[in-house]
Order: sequence, then C-alpha cells, then structure tokens
Amino acid sequence: MLRGKTAVVTGSTSGIGLAIAEALAAEGANLVLNSFTDSAEDRALADRIAATHGVGAIYCRADMARPEDCASLVAAAAAAFGPVQVLVNNAGVQHVARIEDFPPERWDAIIAINLSSAFHTIRAAVPGMREAGWGRIVNIASAHGLTASPFKAAYVAAKHGLLGLTKTVALELAETQITCNAICPGYVRTPLVEGQIADQMKAHDMGREEVIREVMLERQPTKQFVEASAIGAMTVFLCSDAAAQITGAPLSIDGGWTAL
Repeated sequence: MLRGKTAVVTGSTSGIGLAIAEALAAEGANLVLNSFTDSAEDRALADRIAATHGVGAIYCRADMARPEDCASLVAAAAAAFGPVQVLVNNAGVQHVARIEDFPPERWDAIIAINLSSAFHTIRAAVPGMREAGWGRIVNIASAHGLTASPFKAAYVAAKHGLLGLTKTVALELAETQITCNAICPGYVRTPLVEGQIADQMKAHDMGREEVIREVMLERQPTKQFVEASAIGAMTVFLCSDAAAQITGAPLSIDGGWTAL
C-alpha cells in the first residue's frame, strides 16, 4: 500500500515507535528511523528492517528538543528517498512530580520533545506533501491528551496541545489529500513498561498480575495492556485510502480509559 513512499517515525528505535516503523515497512514504505542515541544498534536496526521488508531504511540521529534537528531529519529523509509523505510524531519523554516541585528544565524538555517537535517536523514536511499531492501525518498523543492525572503537568499539557495542533493542521490541509490525526493510547506493553512491573511488585509487595491489574492498569477498564502492534496497525490504517476522510481526529486505543 505504501510502496515507494517515504516515512519518518520519530523516536522509533524501541517500543511504540519501532512497532509503527515495522508496520509501515511491511506495507512497503521506505523508512527513516530516529533517536538521539546514534549507536551501532540503531544503525543495525535500520539494516534489519530493510532486509526483512525489502525497503530502503536508514537511521538518522536527531534531538527532537532542537528545532533545527527536527527540520534536518525531514530534509535527510527527503534526500535519501524523496519527499516525506508519511510523518509519525512519536518521540516523547515523561517526568512525574508535584507542580510545586516540578523542575522547570524538565517542563521545557517535555514541551519541546512531546509537542514543539511535532510542529517543527510538520512545518518541514508539509511542502513536500503538497508537492506530491498526498500525505499522512500521525501524531502519537495519549489518553492524557483527553484526560488528566496528577503529577504529570508537563506531559498532560503537551499531549493536550498535540491534539490542538492536530486539529489545526487538519483544517489547514482539509482541501488537499493530506490528513492529520492523533492516536491516543492508554498503557502500552513496551520494554520500558515491562521493566516497571518488577519495580512496582517490589514497591507494593504484590504479585505480577495483581500489580498489573490494581496498580498499572487501575484506570484501564479492560485490565489489559495495549499491544504496540495495535498502534502500528492503526497507523497503517490511517495511511490507507479507507481513512481518506478521517482527519483532525483523536483516536483512542486505551482499553476504555477515556470512556469512564
């Protein structure tokens, strides 16, 4: 479905971003992976995806807190494979603290990476999408883009802002063949989350299943993690012709969290 199209996924060397990248590559997209680590493993990952799916794939280091890096990422993708037609803004960080204790530098970093980076990549990618006459922008928001939790001021603010940005871009591009949507996951099973389970077991003196149900998934009514592959599948759907009239939409994959 995406054969020959250029796709950029920010924050894509693990977890949700990697699942999305794999799903897009499976549909034939030439892929640009991104993180700020720039390790041999990052580059090997791009090589593996290219070999597995028979597509072009490269790794490009970019710090999503830096506007110039965001623009350079889009430019590097276009230079390698042609104008970016699929842009997935997935990069994100988190910090948890009371508002009065929240370090200002952490606020700035979270807003920069979780929100402002999407503005900078979209701004850089839209001209190429207009030229190509087709584009798909998918912003990975969160259930916290639709609701709030205490101690997550910067994350909640950024994800709410990301939904506002999504709607605005969708309206500006409504008469083109370019859509802009947001996926709002609940708790997703990723290596990072798996690592947190053991810590929570020790902290609460609970067994694994009890911690998952009563602590980590307290607000997720299904009491099941979202699988990262489901986020990838939703992204692929939003790139399909069937989703051509879906734009400006926050799409929840949260086990019923925001239905409460």
